[in-house]
Amino acid sequence: MEHPCSALTCVVMPVYNEAATIGSVLDAVREHFEGWLVIVDDGSTDDTVEIASARGDVILCRHEVNQGYGASLRTGFAAALALGASSVITMDCDGQHEPRHITEFCDLLQNCGCDIVSGSRYLPASAEGDSAPADRRTVNKRVTAIINSVTGWELTDSFCGFKAYTAEALRRVAVDEPGYAMPLEFWARAWREGLTVREMPVERIYFDHDRSFGEHLDDPALRFNYYVSVWERALREGTDARKEVS
Repeated sequence: MEHPCSALTCVVMPVYNEAATIGSVLDAVREHFEGWLVIVDDGSTDDTVEIASARGDVILCRHEVNQGYGASLRTGFAAALALGASSVITMDCDGQHEPRHITEFCDLLQNCGCDIVSGSRYLPASAEGDSAPADRRTVNKRVTAIINSVTGWELTDSFCGFKAYTAEALRRVAVDEPGYAMPLEFWARAWREGLTVREMPVERIYFDHDRSFGEHLDDPALRFNYYVSVWERALREGTDARKEVS
């Protein structure tokens, strides 16, 4: 039986060179979710597009050249809103997010009264799972503390890509950061808009301990500085705009 959220929910999955996992992940998603499934290919150079194109149960959006994680989510959000979705769930396509949580995200978003439900790998109820690479855990913890010091949200995991958003939240919060720091831009703008957030525990699964963030961002110090610079820029926007009006 179709879950009640399926008719109005869109799952958005950014992908880049995921030929090894995309087929099995999409099959797993379809075991739990029958609604709109938007795949955003970010200029893959392997067989990702061919595998996705051969399916009749997904909507495929393509970037001809690689634009970045944030740009892929922006494309996916636009596609979901154009479809008329009332809520959007984002998840990765590398096997690190459990599709069985999709309906749980749907239910919690509908019933908790918040604008965003964000997955957390570090809540007490989160499955213990794999150990996070030390540099990523440290950067996540430091950035999350900075966000909490401003917002008071008490987040435990500011970077988990498994999230649920109301359509209204996405209409109110525009994003333009193309890279991995887009979540920080989103958090800053969401806070300025007065949006509310609740976390939901999810497993901690890591298959890509050697993952590259590209360019110079494999250096944890440079990556941290990049994240903080995007966060601070997004926070300043509201202050700068108020100064211009006054």
